[in-house]
Amino acid sequence: MTTTTDQALSRAMRIEGAIGAALVDCNSGLALGTIGGGAELDLTAAAAGNTDVVRAKLRTMEMLGLKQEIDDILITLTGQYHVIRPMTAPGTEGLFFYLALDRQRANLAMARRQLEQAEKLLREI
Repeated sequence: MTTTTDQALSRAMRIEGAIGAALVDCNSGLALGTIGGGAELDLTAAAAGNTDVVRAKLRTMEMLGLKQEIDDILITLTGQYHVIRPMTAPGTEGLFFYLALDRQRANLAMARRQLEQAEKLLREI
């Protein structure tokens, strides 16, 4: 994991309510870096599973002829928010940022904005 990746993941964990974060390769489903998680959240399994979510959404957009990019995908659970943010900057295609938040402690609008800021660090990969 590069220093830039470490910094971006650390920044994501400073988001209020963060449980865990990962940088994931959408082609392989492998987490290139993780932080947090633990017994509460298996980030390796989450990386692989959310790769399927991203791929399914991209296929659906293609079938519909949508010529847009995904800003983020939000999965709302009873106790958590899961935010998936595909990266599109040159050199980062095929990667996505995954962030799990405690729903009771997180401000979703602020978390999405802060995740966008953490992503900007990854554009240097």
